[in-house]
Amino acid sequence: MSDQALVVFTPSGRRGRFPLGTPLLKAARSLGVDVDSVCGGRGICGRCQILVSEGEFAKHGIVSRADHVTAWSEVEERYKQKRGMKDGRRLSCQTCLGGDVVIDVPPDSQVHKQVVRKRAEVRDIELDPAIRLHYVEVAEPDMHNPTGDLERLKAALEQQWGLVDLETDLRIIQTLQRALRDGDWKVTVAIHRGQVMTAVWPGFVDHAYGLAVDVGSTTIAAHLCDLASGEVIASSGIMNPQIRFGEDLMSRVSYVMMNPGGDAEMTAAVREAINSLTTEVSAEGDIDREMILNATFVGNPIMHHLLLGIDPTELGGAPFALAANSGITVWAAELDLAFHPDARVYVLPCIAGHVGADTAGVMLSEAPHLAEEMTLVVDVGTNAEIVLGNKDKLLACSSPTGPAFEGAQISCGQRAAPGAIERVRIDPETLEPRFKVIGCDLWSDEEGFDEATKTTGVTGICGSGIIEAVAEMYLAGIVSEDGVIDGGLAERCPRIVPEDRTWTFVLYEGRQRIAVTQNDVRQIQLAKAALYAGVKLLLDRAGVEQIDRIRLAGAFGSHIDPMYAMVLGLIPDCDLDAVGSAGNAAGTGAAIALLDTSTRAEIEATVRDIEKIETAVEPKFQEYFVDAMAIPNKSDPFTRLFSAVPRPAGGEAAAQRDAGRSRRRRRRTS
Repeated sequence: MSDQALVVFTPSGRRGRFPLGTPLLKAARSLGVDVDSVCGGRGICGRCQILVSEGEFAKHGIVSRADHVTAWSEVEERYKQKRGMKDGRRLSCQTCLGGDVVIDVPPDSQVHKQVVRKRAEVRDIELDPAIRLHYVEVAEPDMHNPTGDLERLKAALEQQWGLVDLETDLRIIQTLQRALRDGDWKVTVAIHRGQVMTAVWPGFVDHAYGLAVDVGSTTIAAHLCDLASGEVIASSGIMNPQIRFGEDLMSRVSYVMMNPGGDAEMTAAVREAINSLTTEVSAEGDIDREMILNATFVGNPIMHHLLLGIDPTELGGAPFALAANSGITVWAAELDLAFHPDARVYVLPCIAGHVGADTAGVMLSEAPHLAEEMTLVVDVGTNAEIVLGNKDKLLACSSPTGPAFEGAQISCGQRAAPGAIERVRIDPETLEPRFKVIGCDLWSDEEGFDEATKTTGVTGICGSGIIEAVAEMYLAGIVSEDGVIDGGLAERCPRIVPEDRTWTFVLYEGRQRIAVTQNDVRQIQLAKAALYAGVKLLLDRAGVEQIDRIRLAGAFGSHIDPMYAMVLGLIPDCDLDAVGSAGNAAGTGAAIALLDTSTRAEIEATVRDIEKIETAVEPKFQEYFVDAMAIPNKSDPFTRLFSAVPRPAGGEAAAQRDAGRSRRRRRRTS
């Protein structure tokens, strides 16, 4: 039996082998995993809490069980008795390695709290919410006219508001008599879409609230809206706890396949997270969460299914069948959501097996179906969802980009948090880098940077940072068109250092070294090639070569510099002025559907008309993928990009080759 064991920490993805008996806190620190501790591992502060994930994790090659760590200790028991601790949690300083294991570090145990950069953008919306409030005066009971309270309430609503044939459920009836008497027979009734009574309060109430939620595979964002004014009064985000079951979507489907009941685990986890988020935004907005009467949800197909308690196994392989792709309206209580018990929840329609309700939300926000221009909308995430078209025709597909764009699978990668490198510049003459980190406005070569980052430090590199780092390395000639770090430059640049049989570029030497390895470059190439190949398939099917406008959506897509995205070949050649961020367009789309119910029918009709392309079965996907592995691309010349950005040294041959290809294409088509 080996005297070492493998430990994988999520959500960071950091992994390593350690001797049996190693405290998990010590292992985490040696790997640079973000685990808090103040008491120095004495089991007093309780900040280093972790969760031992259980099940078979095919991606990591691990069967993780609770008995793969040491048993519950007296120190942990004493801490729990004095301070309290959630069930299932352990103190990493007191828990030692006993076998291969996957360890989840909850957000509240991390030193650098996650910066979830998702907020609903302000935009004009025609206010027509599904919930309307109606104040009525109800006739008191009469011995000579023995009708029920419910019937007299319905009569008052018909007489005073013209509302007829209203539906109700048992929960309304159970609370109705107390509300009528507490309000001296004057009550406010919430009606859903003119058909269903969803709440009754004593007296006069003039505000009800709704929640627009974007359930991303990495983060969940919620926007609390006043249904009377349309104002977003609070927004917040939280990490999706399903990450501990798998970083990417297929890992989570694999977990369900290999672990019976795994879908129920993930459903419970995401609903609990949404309830925590609901509590947070309700507190920020200073409202009782039972005043939330309507909610809209967007998410990719797997998140959509798991939220609704549907096994996503069918989405794990061809033909990628959805359980349903129309809009769905249910009671909040059916989803165990902590709103008003009779709140109604609308889940936007999915488009295809891997193009979800989040893309439907993006379409509502960006409205390519109403535009004249040929528009490309890309929601960049662990699974890129792509829409191309205009008012005449729309096409959609998805591409499995993986988690590299979010800092995972990158040697020094991390999620967007204070201390993470987010901007990079490299001098093409000296090859000397400079950078910015989240939480500091100064560049690393500016006076005062060290002092300004003393608290956070320089801890790693996030998605936007690795994009800029690789693109700048290409523009400076450090990385070739094929994505190879040029070790021949090591003589003139001490930052290029050997590592195994490849080369690494060092961005920062401090308390820890932050570097871009050859494997990091390859991970970015693989991710961007998958996305670009999907775009090429849509261009082929649409019969167009020119794109008029590109919109980058998603929490990550909204922070990519368009120029660097194009330099890498993440997106097609286009006028840089026509490329922009759509912000959290999926969340904005959810808010639009929440505040204007007419858009629900609009998006359902639009989704029905979209032509769906399944990249997994398209024969040309592999050809386009191989070409797109090059930076920016082996076949496409990117003439508009390089008319605005200097082509890197050594790129002239590529330019001549691209021009030759272009001429040959014209001869073939003439």
